[in-house]
Amino acid sequence: MSLLANTIPTAGASSALQTSPIPVDGHTMAPDRLLRYLQIKVHHLIQDHDWDTIHVVGGYDRGAVISTHEKTGKLFNFERPTAEVHGRDLIVKAFPGADYVHHYALIIATYLSMTGKPADTVTYELPDPTLSREAVAKLDLELDGDLVIVGWGLAHLAPPDGVWTYGHGYAWQRARIHGRRVVYLGFLHSIWGDVAGRVVTRLAELGAREVVYVGKVGALNPDIEPNTRLATGNTSLVGGSLVEWPDFFGDFATAQPGVHTGIHVTSPSILLENKDWLTEHAEHAFVDPEIGPMGVAARDAGIAFGYLHVISNNLARHYPADLSNERHSDVVRRRTVLIRQIQDIVANRLAARPI
Repeated sequence: MSLLANTIPTAGASSALQTSPIPVDGHTMAPDRLLRYLQIKVHHLIQDHDWDTIHVVGGYDRGAVISTHEKTGKLFNFERPTAEVHGRDLIVKAFPGADYVHHYALIIATYLSMTGKPADTVTYELPDPTLSREAVAKLDLELDGDLVIVGWGLAHLAPPDGVWTYGHGYAWQRARIHGRRVVYLGFLHSIWGDVAGRVVTRLAELGAREVVYVGKVGALNPDIEPNTRLATGNTSLVGGSLVEWPDFFGDFATAQPGVHTGIHVTSPSILLENKDWLTEHAEHAFVDPEIGPMGVAARDAGIAFGYLHVISNNLARHYPADLSNERHSDVVRRRTVLIRQIQDIVANRLAARPI
């Protein structure tokens, strides 16, 4: 699906795009679950007040109003878009990635529609690619052939006695695993979609030789219960074309119990994953916004890339656990077990092929 699907130009503002709410009945998430997912994402100023206009732009600005719905007790990926009040108008500032700005505008418009408020007030503006590159270029590490492990669950993956060094919106620490130099890298903000690809490009520029991304994917196979299995692979459907990359894991990860593999699908927004989308991609295995762009960036940079993800939700069948209740204690417990498995697989892969 095109990044600009579900949008039309706003009259009198050539750089602004109108955002329409998605048809809720056609989505793969049940309406009550979808609304709960939106409620934990939408800025409190939007939930608590009415606005004449809401305009989403690319800009990492922690000096603007921070949402009270940001997750607490997390080291990484807790920062959400901030907001700036201009009378009856609200500017929402998301980290400058095209996919993320579009995704957050869809979140807002759909939330407003589901809560009986006008959604035609929502527009967004895609960030200039130069702005996106400059934002990611603030990542600055000394790398010399290191393996960089980036993403989710790093508080459990990294050594418990390690010290995190903070940069501009990120933190990192070093370790050695079976003689290999490893850098754990976490971002305070989301690296959604194309931003994640830019991160891999930047890491390659800084000297990384291999990148492993740990995160969460949705399953397209109805038989896989969320938070019980891991996903990996080396192929993604990106913009309608299959893309392969040099896989850090090779066949090592797929040989482990409870690890599924298959063709991944890159989707710029969960909101676009409706039942028609599912029918179109039913023969594929997994979906998320980042893996495809990261694999493409690694391939183009000539470095290895691998992903090992918790299967966090299932688009093809409704299970008790999904994206709307990720903070539930049982979900957290199950995912902690899987993160430990990821830790073991990465370590064993380095032991088997240290160089």
